[in-house]
Amino acid sequence: MSSGGSMGMGVGISPGNVSVYHGSNLKVFDRRIRVAELVLRCVICGLGVLAAALLASDTQVREIFSIRKKARFTDMKALVFLVIANGMAAAYSFIQGLRCAVSMIRGNFLFNRTLAWAIFSGDQVMAYVTVAAVAAAAQSGVLGESGQTELQWMKTCNMYQKFCNQVGEGVVSAAVVSLSMVMLSFISAFNLFRLFGDSSNKVKNNTCSGCW
Repeated sequence: MSSGGSMGMGVGISPGNVSVYHGSNLKVFDRRIRVAELVLRCVICGLGVLAAALLASDTQVREIFSIRKKARFTDMKALVFLVIANGMAAAYSFIQGLRCAVSMIRGNFLFNRTLAWAIFSGDQVMAYVTVAAVAAAAQSGVLGESGQTELQWMKTCNMYQKFCNQVGEGVVSAAVVSLSMVMLSFISAFNLFRLFGDSSNKVKNNTCSGCW
């Protein structure tokens, strides 16, 4: 009887221990995900501002046959688009970074579906915008560097070397921003669709209440 009682007691205690163990592991995993998200948003904010500043401040004046010509980022629509996209990405990531930091301080790692959908949608939009802006700027940069003989487009970077070098630095920074936004879109997608999985598991097993 005593052995049976001890076995019965073991069975009664075991689910509680397993539930606490899984809940603790889930909180650690959520904390790591949130730290990674915060780091990526800080990278996007910083490099987004840097890329926009490099491109917006880039100018070079050359005198050709007694005619002064000034190269600016506004001369290329792709660079204007890139500046706007990186400014938007930096501002968006700053706001989302504050939200992420506040939730970490409060210990609220999981959120409702409405907020998860909003974050997922915003990250997806910004990822597409930044990738498209970098692709357009890179194509314009290639044309400026090597020209297009078939269309009789001349090289411009041999005349505006300083301008093109700074544009290249801005495009590289913007490329890191776009890559980080793509990674964030995967994280936000994981956080969103995980909520649906948690909801179905909660219906099947009441021990999931300990995971929240």
